[in-house]
Amino acid sequence: MAVLFSELLVPGWAERGMIGLGEVTGEISLPCHIAEPELFFDESAPRVLLAKSLCSSCPMRSACLEGALSRREPCGIWGGELFVNGEIVASKRTVGRPRLKETLATASTMSDEALAS
Repeated sequence: MAVLFSELLVPGWAERGMIGLGEVTGEISLPCHIAEPELFFDESAPRVLLAKSLCSSCPMRSACLEGALSRREPCGIWGGELFVNGEIVASKRTVGRPRLKETLATASTMSDEALAS
């Protein structure tokens, strides 16, 4: 039985015999339950890396990632991976245009690869 977020808002829901998070995870202390929740949905690169590092030692990491993939989570850190629009990405794109140096380096790499083949 799953616990809906709306049930968590009802005072005394745990006394009515519903299954809570403790029954699912047992006595395991999960990093995402100790840290501030906003950390796992932050936009800044350093905080994204911090959230990913917290997931690295989590015993539920693979189950969390599997669940996020099946739900196509729209955003956030799930199972140590960054999700954007339901897809795993390496890093979030910052606001605005890419820096000219990055664009030139990417174009140079692509042209070198094209010449090699």
